[in-house]
Amino acid sequence: MMAGHENAMAVLKIRYEGDPILRQKATKLPKVDDSVRKLADDMWETMLAADGVGLAAPQIGLARRLIVVHVPAGYDQEDDPEFSFRLANPEIVKAFGQQTGIEGCLSIPGWIGEVSRAEAVTVKALDMDGRQIRIKASGRLAVVLQHEIDHLDGILYTDRMTDLSTLRKVSEEEYEEVAE
Repeated sequence: MMAGHENAMAVLKIRYEGDPILRQKATKLPKVDDSVRKLADDMWETMLAADGVGLAAPQIGLARRLIVVHVPAGYDQEDDPEFSFRLANPEIVKAFGQQTGIEGCLSIPGWIGEVSRAEAVTVKALDMDGRQIRIKASGRLAVVLQHEIDHLDGILYTDRMTDLSTLRKVSEEEYEEVAE
């Protein structure tokens, strides 16, 4: 079904820390239509091309409440399943517990730091058919969802760090293991 040029996916330019759009609160999408699905597909391609596990619309210069998430199978534990989501207007409706781990961000390339987040979250969102869904997530998926939803509120992971001394520059290989 990729016959027409209008269906071709595109890799978009990722915005970096210092770009004011990363500090804006993104606006809610009024509905999920073909333009939102196309944007989600382009964001998906961009995330994969950058070796990320998540991407929020502000990171590609659009203050819209849209995220894409892809946590590969076996990302943390060998038996972890794969998770793939394209979510419009996601919001965390429940959060509990606490986990601390290393995070990176496609908008802050080459840097990682330690962040404390909820151990488990329930996220309410619209899927790409415009249906309301709920995702119960724990572990790495919960971290990625919290990280991407933060982007929609103009928050970067460095804002959530409890100890800035854990922020450090890393090799490309180490960075690619945690980039979100």
